[in-house]
Amino acid sequence: MHQFPCTLEALVVRTDFSADGAWDALRAALYSPSRDGFLANVALVDDGRFEGLTPESALDLIPAEYQHPLLVLADPVAVASTDLPLLVVDLRRERGRCVRVVAAELWSIENNLSEANMDFEEFAGAVDDDGVFRGF
Repeated sequence: MHQFPCTLEALVVRTDFSADGAWDALRAALYSPSRDGFLANVALVDDGRFEGLTPESALDLIPAEYQHPLLVLADPVAVASTDLPLLVVDLRRERGRCVRVVAAELWSIENNLSEANMDFEEFAGAVDDDGVFRGF
């Protein structure tokens, strides 16, 4: 399998290709600023070679030069819900640990982790009863 591209942005990798409309909605959500004008600094990877990829197998595809503290997967769970709960994978403290975040709130995790303002644990501890982070 090919490695992911090396970028300065957080990678959002499409792993489910069953719903093009959901992917379009996801892109729109990620490129729409929050109420306060914040955006996630992301690079989208829309490549069928990554279909069905799991968080565990995704870890092996990260280039050594990739410096971002997280990886994001747009998996079947994400595209099946109108909230688009993306799977965020920690690449630092507990490599491979995951938390779900609605697409509209990805900016919060991405901005704060990339600036080291907060830790992954703070977001994982702030999920709703269904295990999804929807903001503070």
